[in-house]
Amino acid sequence: MNVWIAPPKKIPLYLRLGIWFAERTAGKEMLIGRLLAWYPRAAISSGILEALIAHTEPGISPRLLKLVRLQASFAVACPFCIDMNSHAPAAQDLTPDEVAALRGQTPVEAVATFSQRERLAVEYARRVSQTPLKFPATLMDALTENFSEREIVILATTAAQVNYWARTIQALGVPPAG
Repeated sequence: MNVWIAPPKKIPLYLRLGIWFAERTAGKEMLIGRLLAWYPRAAISSGILEALIAHTEPGISPRLLKLVRLQASFAVACPFCIDMNSHAPAAQDLTPDEVAALRGQTPVEAVATFSQRERLAVEYARRVSQTPLKFPATLMDALTENFSEREIVILATTAAQVNYWARTIQALGVPPAG
């Protein structure tokens, strides 16, 4: 993948501070932040989205959120997203069978280490990341039986956030951060 455009030569101070914070948090250079500096409103709104998205929430484990992020990353085939979402401790605790299921190489149902909630969340994230969007009534019934309304919103917005970043990153040709 080739970066289609170069970052602007001058980045406003307020954006440089945000980029510095993002890079410090990620421990990696965030080329996407620099590219978004071409349109500061997009940079600011993207930063706010990232800052406010669920990372630790009552009722939803960090592992479950990590599974949703990774499933969405694999579903949209975003190397940058896979890279960013696989370096956290919750992702490092995944078994090879679990990773194979997220990659679509093994049926999710065949992985005994996934809980029922994890299986449902992974399937939901996969469907949030597909085009066209299709949510069978059986899946939605199972979701509402196993998750609260608040938790379903968290799952949906977490998967959608990965989709936003994947499409923006791939549209600008940003390579994985390494």
